[in-house]
Amino acid sequence: MARKREKDKEWQNLMNTKFSVEPGTREDIDELARLFDELNDYLAETINWPGWRKGLYPVRQTAEDAVEKGTLFVVRDEEGVIAGTVRLTHEPEPAYFKAIWGIEADYSELIVVHTLAVHPSYMKKGPSRLMLNFAEEYGRKQGIKAIRLDVSVHNQPAIRLYESCGYRYVDTVDLELGIPGLEYFRLYELIL
Repeated sequence: MARKREKDKEWQNLMNTKFSVEPGTREDIDELARLFDELNDYLAETINWPGWRKGLYPVRQTAEDAVEKGTLFVVRDEEGVIAGTVRLTHEPEPAYFKAIWGIEADYSELIVVHTLAVHPSYMKKGPSRLMLNFAEEYGRKQGIKAIRLDVSVHNQPAIRLYESCGYRYVDTVDLELGIPGLEYFRLYELIL
């Protein structure tokens, strides 16, 4: 119960911040492409926890496809600058079907979190947690049964974040991306 109160308090604090979450639009594509490039440059110069690579993933096309499908959301600061983005879909990676999840459901009843990305200027300032809390609230409003995601086994900051937000570890799988160093991913689930 104390953990729930603590999470609620964190969520309330985030709701009082200068950030807002909204659907991404075509007008956001250029800014998102810059965010992805600047994030990948930053990761290349520091510790590349997710294993993303400039020109490979995420890229402009990632944002274009998600806007077209209506699955892209952005976090804006009080001046309207995009601080981060996330895709919320009903499309799992094929390896998800190898896992034994906590709840059985068709993917039309589930949300899958993809491409949770934050501009380096906004890291550790709340956008990632805000996007996860938004996904949870959005899912509840849609009658979704659970939220699922995958994360590189090397991405310790993201793993800590997901676990602190109540996501439960399910399994470790090979997503078969064919990218050296990005073979194994931890699967997580938040039952709503």
